[in-house]
Amino acid sequence: MTLRFKIKPARNGQWSWWLYAANNELVAWAGETCASPTNAQRAATSFKTGSLMARYDVYLDTGATWRWRAWRSSDKVAASGEAFASHANAQRAATNVQTNAFVAVGA
Repeated sequence: MTLRFKIKPARNGQWSWWLYAANNELVAWAGETCASPTNAQRAATSFKTGSLMARYDVYLDTGATWRWRAWRSSDKVAASGEAFASHANAQRAATNVQTNAFVAVGA
């Protein structure tokens, strides 16, 4: 699976990174915004290089759908790009990001 990072402004005027599949499907994002594009680029690069070692957890959100998030220490470093109907689908998506983000282009 080919993944690519995009650094762009968020709705709040700050910056963040998003990770897209080859079909332009959003698969992950930083889960937070940064004050500058440089900081967002650093965050994307950090996630890319540490994606294999991050801890991933799958959880039921307040809307009763499943999502995943990635952690390093106590810092959330990524979040799912969409909600999932089942725990298994969210887990599969998290594993896909974990095993492929380190070769993504653009970060």
